[in-house]
Amino acid sequence: MAEITAALVKELRERTGEGMMDCKKALTKAGGDIEKAIDDMRASGAIKAAKKAGNVAAEGAIAVKVAEDGKSAVILEVNSQTDFLALQDDFKKFVADSVEKAFADKLTDAAPLIASQEADRLVLVGKVGENVNIRRLARIEGDVVDAYLHGNKIGVVVALKGGNAELARDIAMHVAASNPEFLLPSQVSADAIEREKAVFMSLNEDKIKGKPAEIVEKMVAGRISKFLAEASLVEQAFVKNPEIKVGELAKKAGAEIVSFTYFKVGDGIEKPVDDFAAEVAAQVAASKQ
Repeated sequence: MAEITAALVKELRERTGEGMMDCKKALTKAGGDIEKAIDDMRASGAIKAAKKAGNVAAEGAIAVKVAEDGKSAVILEVNSQTDFLALQDDFKKFVADSVEKAFADKLTDAAPLIASQEADRLVLVGKVGENVNIRRLARIEGDVVDAYLHGNKIGVVVALKGGNAELARDIAMHVAASNPEFLLPSQVSADAIEREKAVFMSLNEDKIKGKPAEIVEKMVAGRISKFLAEASLVEQAFVKNPEIKVGELAKKAGAEIVSFTYFKVGDGIEKPVDDFAAEVAAQVAASKQ
């Protein structure tokens, strides 16, 4: 029998979301075999991941379906409570079935998909013992549409006017890597620019103190120019070739970037923060009572 170490208990806890004592019991029963412990917990319905966190589902997967003619695509986010479940076949099948249905029905938002998949979702939740949610969906149409998936955590769909699928896919890969806020500098709001100015002035107060107004103005303009390049896709240096901007890349190929859609698993969801040390202390204290 393998030694049941604290590190092994912690790993099982992170992979299943169960409490420390439950994980220790499962490992003891499985003779220290963590994979067997997980299988036993799943078989007995014992995995109720993140139950102490209000069943917050902030893990999961992104799925994309691109039409064969390359003129439309659907991108979907389905959440689970643990990354462990997101890697399991039952969850993967639910995600695949959901994106296929969304694509076939030409859905443009998640509400009708949630309604149509509710029965299957409840079956899955009952089987795996943790919450699963279809969170969001978008349908993109255009002259040329293609996508890039970074594992199952980040998905991007790009629509072009002109160009080809390879170009759209390359730009989607760039977006996945750099996550620009805007497509064009002109789309950056005046409020965002003013906030950037205020931050720059605050951080460089000592540098600009005593300098002529025109010099300060030039310094601020330089920072805003850099900010616009960082924030807008067309002004960013292309990840595959930093010598060219993304907008120039598209233009040279006779294309125009119409839109990009970026999904990242759990983006904007407030995740509970577990304090493993505190939980250990609490469990020890409880065992002495």
